[in-house]
Amino acid sequence: METKTPKDSLTVLTDLVLPGETNYLDNLFGGELLARMDRACSIAARRHSRRIVVTASVNHVAFNKSVPVGSVVTIEAKVSRAFKSSMEIYVDVWIEDRQSGQRTKVNEGIYTFVAVDETGKPVQIPQIVPETDLEKERFDGALRRKQLSLVLAGKLKPTEATELKALFN
Repeated sequence: METKTPKDSLTVLTDLVLPGETNYLDNLFGGELLARMDRACSIAARRHSRRIVVTASVNHVAFNKSVPVGSVVTIEAKVSRAFKSSMEIYVDVWIEDRQSGQRTKVNEGIYTFVAVDETGKPVQIPQIVPETDLEKERFDGALRRKQLSLVLAGKLKPTEATELKALFN
């Protein structure tokens, strides 16, 4: 199976925040933003695996800045690391100043998707070769994040979490 790069899965969704999608403070509902992020991650996962993909978990979301009504929102998602059948997708959310065009990062998230066949059985996916410094940083961190999730779920003994142990040695 041929390897891929994160840019092969890059998905960029740009949209406008409308009044019906906002809360009482005229900011985008968090759930609406999560749905948009999930869709972008789903497309990125599909581009990487070329298979049916399902959301396995939302590992991290940071709402760092509100997204006001009328904002142009750009969501950028790409696979940061591929495992056997699962893949981590890192997603960045930006808003664009309507006057200057300057972009500000307002949110980020980390999703896990699993590639499956038509019966829902997990299938093997291509591996990732990161190219940029940021891609390499996210790639390296993905294994630590996966091990932490498995330890917390009781599926991996802490003594077997080699990447996590390395942080403290």
